[in-house]
Amino acid sequence: MPNHLRYKTIFLIPLIFAGAFFRCSSAFAQIEPATKNSTDETRNNEELNKVNPKKIATPLATKASDAPAKSEEQKVTIKGGRQNDLDERRLSTASRMIFGREELDRNGDSNIGDVLKRLPGVTIGGRPGRGGDIRMRGMGSGYTQILINGERAPRGFSMDSLSPDQVERIEVMRGPVAEYSTQAIAGTINIVLREDYKQKDVELKLSESFEQGRSAPTISLTYPGQFGSLSYALSGSIFRNRQHDQSAAHIEDGDGQGQLNFVQDLHDETNRQTSGIHFTPRFNFRFENGDTLMLQPFIMNSRSDSLTNSSLVQTPGATARYASANSTGNSESNFARGFGNWQSKFSNNAKLNIKFGGGLGRMDSSSLRTQFDAGGNLKDTISDVNNTRDSSVNVGSKYTVPLGEMHTLAAGLDIEKGSRSQTRISLDNGVPQFSDSGDNLNASTRRMAVFVQDEFDINPQWSAYAGLRWEGIRTDSTTSDSAVDNSSAVWSPILHAVWRLPDGSKDQVRMGLTSSYRAPALNDLIALPSISQLNGPTRPDRSGNPFLKPERAKGIDLAFEHYLTRAGIMSVNVFVRSIDDLIRRRTEQVITSTGLRWVSSPINIGHAMTRGIELEAKFQLQEFFTDAAAIDFRSNYSHFWSRVNDIAGPNNRLDQQPDQTANIGLDYRPKTLPLTLGGSVNWTPAYVTQASDTQINFAGIKRQIDLYGLWKFNPALQLRLSANNLQADDARSASTVTTGGINNAQTNIAKTYTTWSLKLEMKL
Repeated sequence: MPNHLRYKTIFLIPLIFAGAFFRCSSAFAQIEPATKNSTDETRNNEELNKVNPKKIATPLATKASDAPAKSEEQKVTIKGGRQNDLDERRLSTASRMIFGREELDRNGDSNIGDVLKRLPGVTIGGRPGRGGDIRMRGMGSGYTQILINGERAPRGFSMDSLSPDQVERIEVMRGPVAEYSTQAIAGTINIVLREDYKQKDVELKLSESFEQGRSAPTISLTYPGQFGSLSYALSGSIFRNRQHDQSAAHIEDGDGQGQLNFVQDLHDETNRQTSGIHFTPRFNFRFENGDTLMLQPFIMNSRSDSLTNSSLVQTPGATARYASANSTGNSESNFARGFGNWQSKFSNNAKLNIKFGGGLGRMDSSSLRTQFDAGGNLKDTISDVNNTRDSSVNVGSKYTVPLGEMHTLAAGLDIEKGSRSQTRISLDNGVPQFSDSGDNLNASTRRMAVFVQDEFDINPQWSAYAGLRWEGIRTDSTTSDSAVDNSSAVWSPILHAVWRLPDGSKDQVRMGLTSSYRAPALNDLIALPSISQLNGPTRPDRSGNPFLKPERAKGIDLAFEHYLTRAGIMSVNVFVRSIDDLIRRRTEQVITSTGLRWVSSPINIGHAMTRGIELEAKFQLQEFFTDAAAIDFRSNYSHFWSRVNDIAGPNNRLDQQPDQTANIGLDYRPKTLPLTLGGSVNWTPAYVTQASDTQINFAGIKRQIDLYGLWKFNPALQLRLSANNLQADDARSASTVTTGGINNAQTNIAKTYTTWSLKLEMKL
C-alpha cells in the first residue's frame, strides 16, 4: 500500500469509529476466518523473531524476487507450532476468544453447557443441572449463533447432549463475521470437534456421577492413528443418566377487581432415564501435491423414558379439570451429520477451500396422560404422537489470495437446503386437539450467501478487517389446508480494526462496526400447535406466525485488552446494539377448532436498544506476588441495559436478559503434591421483565457453585472428583397477566440438585 494511502487510512479509521460511536448511524462488515490467514501467520512470525530473529524468517516480508529460493524456508515457518489460546486471541483482528482442552478438562464437566456457563459473557437458560438455551450478552434464545465446525447445528440438537471429550476447542466471537452467517446479534459460539493432529495417545475416560444417589456412568474413548498419508482420530462416548425432578406452581385467577375466581396448586414429580451414544471420527488425507481432505462424521443416538405424577388442588374444586394425573413419555433422537473440507494451495500462495456436508435427523416421541377426579375416576385420556424427519445438504467455497505484504483478500459462497416432514396426532378422549392433528406438515428452507472480506495490516500498530455478506433465506411449508411462503434477504457490512499500543507492548484496542440479524426460527414461522393441558394466560397454547420478518441490528463494539507476562489478560469491552423489527411473543384469547383458548404466538413489535459492559480478568497470582502460591484466577463480570420502545416501562427490557452476570474461579496447585484444587461460582441476580403491555415475568436469582480436585498419579493417569451445583438452590420464576378483566398470577418453584462425579482419565 503506498505511504500516502496508509497515512490517510490511519487518520480516517479513528474518525470513522468515533463518529459512529456517538451517532450509531452506520454499520460496516467484518470477517474472521475459522482458519489462520496469512496476516495472522505473519504476526506470529514477528513474535518469534523477537525471540531469535537470526534463526526465524518472516515469509511474507520476503521480496518477490527471492521467493523461489526461500520457498522451502517459507513452508517450514508456516507449519510451525500452533499458538496458544491467548496468542490466537491477540493476533485475531476480530474479537475472538479461544478456549482449548485446558478449559474443557478443568472441571471434569459432563456436558458442554457446564463449560460454556463459565466463559465471559455466556449464560445458560433454565435451572442448574437441566440445561437450557445458550446466551451471549444476556440475550435470549435465537440471538446467539451456535455452530459445530463452522456449520449450524441440526434442528433438534441439544448442546447438553455433547460431551466435552468430543470437543477440541470452543471459539467465542462477540461480533458477526462474514465467513459465517451473520445471524449473530449477540455473537457466535463455534464448537470445534476433536482434531487428530493434537492427539498423540489413546485416551480412555471412565466417569461415574451421582445425583440424589442415582447413577450416571459415562465412558469415552479417543483413538488416534496414521496409515500412510491418512491420519485419523476415532472418538466416541456412551452414557446413561437417571434424574428425579420436583416442581410446584401456585396460580391465582381474579376478575381484575380483587375478587378471586379460583386458586390452583399444582405439584409434579418426574422420574427420567436417558441413554445415548456419540461417535465423532475424523479423517485427514494429504495428497502428494499438498492438497488436504478432511472428513468428519458426527453420529448421535439418544433415548429418554419418563414417568410423571401430578396433583392439582383447586379452590373452589368443583370446576377443576382433574385432581391427579399420570403421564408416561418416550422419545428417541437420531442424528447423523457429515463435515468435509478440501483445501488446495496454489503457486501464488492462494488457497481454495471447498466445504461440503449433509445431515439426517429423526425424532420420535409419544406420551400418554390419564387424568382422574378426586374420587379416582378416570376423566380424560390424552395422547400425543410426534414424528419428525429432518434432512439437509450444504456446500460452500472460499478463495483466499495474499495481496502483497500482510494483506489477504477472500471471497466465498454458501448454499444450504433443508427439509422437514412432521406428523403429529394429539387426541383428547379420541377427539383431535387441533384442526391439523394427524396431517403431514412438509417444510423446506433454502439459504444462499455470498461474501467478500479484506484483512490487512496498515502498519505495525494498525490492522483492519472489512467484509460484506449477502444472505437470503426462503421457507416454504404445506399442510392439508394451507401453504406458507416466507422470504427474507439481508446485506451485512462489517468493519473491525485493532490498534496495538507502541513500544513493544502487547496491549491493544479493538473497534468494530457490525450489521447482523436474527431470522425467525422454523417453529416460529410454521408450527403445529403445542397444547397446554391447563390452558390459561400464564399457560397458553403455542403456535407460529408465517408473516414474521427478521430482526435487523446495527452494533458498535469497543474493547481494551491488557496482556500479562504469565499467560494472563485483563480486558474491558463495551457494546451497543440497535434492533429493528423486534420479535416478541403475544398471548391472547383466540377462537380455535376446539373453542376459545389462550394462545401465544410471535409478532414483530418495533425497535429495541441494548448496551453493556463486559469485564474479564485471568491471571496467575505470581504475576503480582513472586512468592505467592501457585493459584490461577479467572473472573468475568457483565452488566446489561436494554429498552423496548413499543412496550411501556419500567423493566421494558429484552426478554430473558438479566441486569448482570458474573463468574469467579480459582485453581490451586500445592508445590509438594501432584494435586490441583479448584472451583467456580456462577451468579445471575433476580430480574423483572415487562414482556408486553399485559404481562410481567420474574426470574429468580441463580447461583451455582462448582468444586473439583484432580490427583495426577503420573502423566498418563489421573483421577478427578467434582461437585456441580453444590448449593442446590431452588429455581424460582413468576408471571402475571392482566387483560380483559382477568388478573392471572403464577409462581413456580423447581428443585435443583448437587451432582457428584468421579472420573478416571488414562492415556494408553
